[in-house]
Amino acid sequence: MAIHGIFERQSKIINGKKIVVVMPAYNAEQTISHTYNDLPMDVVDDVVLVDDASHDETVAIAEKLGIRHIIIHDDNKGYGGNQKSCYQKALDLDADIVIMVHPDYQYTPKLVRAMAALIAEDIFDCVLGSRILGTGALKGGMPLYKYIANRGLTLIENLLTGYKLSEYHTGYRAFSKNLLQSLPLHHNSDDFIFDNQMLLQIIFYNFSIGEVTCPTRYMDEASSIGGMRVIKYGLGVLQESVLYRLNKMGIIKRRLYQN
Repeated sequence: MAIHGIFERQSKIINGKKIVVVMPAYNAEQTISHTYNDLPMDVVDDVVLVDDASHDETVAIAEKLGIRHIIIHDDNKGYGGNQKSCYQKALDLDADIVIMVHPDYQYTPKLVRAMAALIAEDIFDCVLGSRILGTGALKGGMPLYKYIANRGLTLIENLLTGYKLSEYHTGYRAFSKNLLQSLPLHHNSDDFIFDNQMLLQIIFYNFSIGEVTCPTRYMDEASSIGGMRVIKYGLGVLQESVLYRLNKMGIIKRRLYQN
C-alpha cells in the first residue's frame, strides 16, 4: 500500500493531474529519440505517438524507446487528422492535461513541465509555446520570410478575433481535458489549417490562453511546410479568420463553432 502511494504521487506530481504527451509523427526517425529523451518523465504519465503512414523507421524507433501507446495510420490522414487521433487517444487514457510535442525536435520538450503547471493550477485552459516572444525565432534559425509572414498573419488574426497572441502558428500546445472535450474538433480540417481552426475555436468558446517563450531550432531534419503549401496555409489562415469574424457577428453560421 505504501509503495503504491509513492508511485501514485510520482505519477501525478503536478496538482494531482495526469499528464499525457502526444506526438504527431511523420518520417521522424532522425529526431524522435532526441525529443523523447528530453521529455521530463518525472511529470509525464504517458506518451502517445501517432504515426501518419511514415516511410521510415519512426515506429520501430518509438518501440525501442519504450513508447507504450503507438497508433499507426495505414494511410496518411494529414497533420490535422493525426492530431485528432492523438487527442482522442489521450482522452481515452483519461488525461487531465494533454501536451502536443512535435517529434522533429524543433521545440524543446523541456518546457512540458512549465506548460503543464500553468494548466494544472487552473491559470489557463491552453498554453502555447511561442517562438515569437523574446528573440528566439530568428536566433533559432527561422527563415526571415517565415518570420515576417508569421508576424503579418498574427496581426491580422488579432484584429479579426479581438484577441492578442504573439503567434497563432506554433505547434507546441498544451490543453486541459475540459477544453478538448468541449471543442467540436471533428469538424476541423485534416490538413495543416487544423491548428488555426482549433485556436479560433478556443477563442470563440472563451477558453483562456497563455503563452511561454519557447527556444526553437530549425534543422534539415525538422519538419516544415514549404513551397505552395506555405501559400495555401497563409491564404487558409486569412480565410478562416474572416469567416470567424463573420460567424461572431452572426452573419454566417459555421459547423466549426457548433457542438
